[in-house]
Amino acid sequence: MIQTSVKKLTFAEFLDRYPEGSGIFELVNGEIIQVDATRAHKNVSRFLVLAFNDEIRRLELDYIVDKDIIIRTFTADGEERGRIPDVSVVNASVWNSNVTAYGALTEPIQLAVEVTSTNWDDDYVDKLDEYQRLGISEYWIVDYLAIAARSYLGNPKLPTVFIYQLIQGKYQVKSFKGTERIISHTFPELQLTVEEIVKSSQMGKV
Repeated sequence: MIQTSVKKLTFAEFLDRYPEGSGIFELVNGEIIQVDATRAHKNVSRFLVLAFNDEIRRLELDYIVDKDIIIRTFTADGEERGRIPDVSVVNASVWNSNVTAYGALTEPIQLAVEVTSTNWDDDYVDKLDEYQRLGISEYWIVDYLAIAARSYLGNPKLPTVFIYQLIQGKYQVKSFKGTERIISHTFPELQLTVEEIVKSSQMGKV
């Protein structure tokens, strides 16, 4: 039997073939993979977009916050990937340097947020490595369902927000739970707790 290998897509080919109007997709292992999200997951993402945007307006910060921005990342062996953080904060000067372009970025953004779901290990392992490698200054993992393993969350498992700050090319992490105020380098005056983020999911009404 003759086996034929499927050619892996490059980032440019991924953008050309991106299925418009039918969901959110990422480029992983050279293939276009659909990324589904529950309504609760989207509620959390939307809540953070609004919270960040309020800070940007209040303090007149040079940032733009948005959902569904495609960014190019690389694995350790140099493979191109196309990632779409649940929330992205981009320097306005970078975003506006080419306003006629579409949403894909090859430059490192200021802050990426991933709201965890059933494929949580992707956020804790693969994306963590890729975002550090790209040079994203701040990375949030929002585990509002406490879905990751106890090796990350402890015992008992509680909803947690992990904030990774890039220091000399390596991420340093701090974790926040319950009513603790989340400390962000990008938004140092942000008044936000994990409890408020969990509440925004509306899971308590299910």
